[in-house]
Amino acid sequence: MAVTMHAKSDSEVTSLDASSPPRSPRRPLYYVQSPSQHDVEKMSYGSSPLGSPHHYHCSPIHHSRESSTSRFSASVKNSKHASAWKKIHRDLELRAAADAEDDDDDDDDFYTAADGRVRLYLCLAFAFVVLFTVFSLILWGAGRSYKPKIIVENVVFRSFNIQAGMDQTGVPTDMLSLNSTIRISYRNPATFFGVHVSSTPVEFYYYQLKVASGQMKEFYQSRKSQRSIVMVVLGHQVPLYGGVSVVGGAKDHLEKVAVPLNLTFVMRSRGYILGRLVKVKFLKSIRCPVILRGDRLAKPLKLVDSCIYK
Repeated sequence: MAVTMHAKSDSEVTSLDASSPPRSPRRPLYYVQSPSQHDVEKMSYGSSPLGSPHHYHCSPIHHSRESSTSRFSASVKNSKHASAWKKIHRDLELRAAADAEDDDDDDDDFYTAADGRVRLYLCLAFAFVVLFTVFSLILWGAGRSYKPKIIVENVVFRSFNIQAGMDQTGVPTDMLSLNSTIRISYRNPATFFGVHVSSTPVEFYYYQLKVASGQMKEFYQSRKSQRSIVMVVLGHQVPLYGGVSVVGGAKDHLEKVAVPLNLTFVMRSRGYILGRLVKVKFLKSIRCPVILRGDRLAKPLKLVDSCIYK
């Protein structure tokens, strides 16, 4: 850079002095000198905050290039780091989304498999219930075909007596006493189950008047077996109140008495085929009309063909 010196000539000074009013005090003249190249380099390096005394040999152009390069490198590095962090963050988000989708898929697969197993178990349970129901119905139908064979064979009137007396309240009336025995044949034809047998009270009626009763003991009849049941039917001091008119004039001649009676009872049979799950029940209502004759005491009266079974 060329060094230039600016100085005013004498004519310029004289003209300035003549035209301008006098000034007091008169200002001194200043000379402006351009700095040299060495001074520029010294000032640029000395005033730069990044400058260092150990790098005076570097030129300003080189320093400016190095500064701009370093700043550009730093910006590039920062942009690279930022893009790298953005890429990592994006990869993490994508991986998290993929993991979430995998978890959702796994959950969907799990629930789908669980629902499939539940449906399978329900179908198996339903099929088992249906098969068991059908099997039970088959057994029940097969069991219903094996109805017990009940026959009232005979009745024996051991004793029959009518005498004057009083009831529990002290009212005088005729009192009847009766002792009889009934024989019943029971047969279980079932081939694969036994039955429990019970009965309602066995009773003798003279029209609507009950004159004797008895109770059969419960028993168990095994499959394909038979037994004979003997039970006692008694009537002790039964007040007649004039109800049995046929004996009114024959109290002293009982051998001539003929009293129409009805023997009634119901037999219940219960068979358990498959434990308590399959049960068959049989009810047999029996009514046997019989005539009590005074001259046939202690002799069996056959009832095989005279009884009604329902």
